[in-house]
Amino acid sequence: MFDGWLAAAMDPGVGFCILLTLKVMAVAVPILLLVGAPLGYLLGRGRGRLVAVLDAFVSLPLILPPMAVGFGLLLLFGRGGFLGAPLLRWFDAEVVFGFGGLALAAVTAGMPLMVRPVQAAVRGDLGRLIELSTMLGKPWPVTFLRVALPHCRRSVAAGLFLGAGRALGEVGVSLLLGGDIIGRTNTVSLEIYNAVFTGDLARAGVLALLLAVVAVALTIALKRLGGEGV
Repeated sequence: MFDGWLAAAMDPGVGFCILLTLKVMAVAVPILLLVGAPLGYLLGRGRGRLVAVLDAFVSLPLILPPMAVGFGLLLLFGRGGFLGAPLLRWFDAEVVFGFGGLALAAVTAGMPLMVRPVQAAVRGDLGRLIELSTMLGKPWPVTFLRVALPHCRRSVAAGLFLGAGRALGEVGVSLLLGGDIIGRTNTVSLEIYNAVFTGDLARAGVLALLLAVVAVALTIALKRLGGEGV
């Protein structure tokens, strides 16, 4: 058994899917941080119907099955989609069945978990400081950068850990947007699916163990953040 796992770990195909996953995360994690933190602030402090609709939209990946979310994005970003067709025509950029689709899937899966801790933080005790800054006439970007962000940095970090972990393990949305093309769009999670489907349990075990190690590391980091207070 050990020899089988060792051979699977040394397989170039395993190395490819690990490297591809790292590249996807290198794109997804900064987007989660740069978009998710301000979005959490907006949803936590904003009011009105538009904010409520945006809040519900952000929550969809947590509520709907991943396949349903992936299908909706496929309709939007496919060659003939509402957004995919203009991107292809004007920029010659095709999102689905490539790296772009994998990155979009990772961001979509991780964004709700990135947003929620920030949203909760700005609705709590931090809200008083934000209201004071607003009363002093500070515009919201200044309030966000100089008041909210420094005081909820642990919530931002917690959201980033949770969002990155969710993005790392994404399967359903990635399957529809990336296509699970061997040697092109098979990330670690998709390769586990492929290996189980073909009966290569050693390959699946190596990759699952890798994800488990990452998950444990993220859990430990979250517990340390919780111990210090968010």
